[in-house]
Amino acid sequence: MHHIIKFDTTMKTIRTLLIVALALLAAACGTTNTVPISGRKTRLLVDDAQILSLSTQQYQEYMQSAKLSTNQNNAAMVKRVGQRLATAVETYLSNNGYASELQNFQWEFNLVNNSQINAFCMPGGKIVVYEGLLPVTQDETSLAIVLGHEIAHAVAKHSAEQLSKQMRQQYAAQIGGSVLTQVAQAKGWDNAASIVDMAAQIGFNFANLKYSRDNETEADRLGLIFAAMAGYDPRLAIPFWQRMAQQGGGSQTSEIFSDHPSDAKRLAELQKRMPEALQYYVPPTQTSTTTTTKKKATSKKG
Repeated sequence: MHHIIKFDTTMKTIRTLLIVALALLAAACGTTNTVPISGRKTRLLVDDAQILSLSTQQYQEYMQSAKLSTNQNNAAMVKRVGQRLATAVETYLSNNGYASELQNFQWEFNLVNNSQINAFCMPGGKIVVYEGLLPVTQDETSLAIVLGHEIAHAVAKHSAEQLSKQMRQQYAAQIGGSVLTQVAQAKGWDNAASIVDMAAQIGFNFANLKYSRDNETEADRLGLIFAAMAGYDPRLAIPFWQRMAQQGGGSQTSEIFSDHPSDAKRLAELQKRMPEALQYYVPPTQTSTTTTTKKKATSKKG
């Protein structure tokens, strides 16, 4: 029992040193980013120029190996819907204090020959849609739901947020390793480093999974609103995600082991956010008679 008390006391000391070191690191480094609409604040350790440079390089490498779709109608649809969304989003950003962010976007929307049910977005607005997704979207509005979600990742700077988190984890591991080495040498613990390192890795892994689920939920919310801003009915998001669930496009397993929300939680959250999204939506047939309403809605701040 005497040795256990000593071990617990030492571990508390290590945790305290780590907390202090990380607090100093957070205070000294990074910039604060405020996500549009949600208002959530994040601390980023990488600036826009750094993340965009890395993104551009990776995007170019991907496109060199990817095969573009030969279906001209579908490829044109992806570009048309994507640009309509991008225009609406840029208008919102300009009208709500985010005009300086527009320089970070050089939108590209490409349809590639790939049967997977997938789409992704890189920072800077480089969006790729796989052909396998189109049989599930079935119409332009559902495609707009997907593209709105992907655009939301870029606008919210989720990639920079995830990269910053990984950097903090590396710093923590380095600091923890240094502190632990000194303590282990003093106490004669041969395997203490490996035990704590394993625990740290497990902890960070699960934190990343939850963190990413939060990003996905935020992208769902913003994407729903972006689609509405562009004149697409956000209510069609519900049947679309139901179709995705039937195709196995969503996560059917425990959220503990997934970086996406479960289908049931995703649909429930979308239903919850629907009244908010509908405030930004003006059906195309009403555009001429509700210009004032639309202008007021699209300039709302979250």
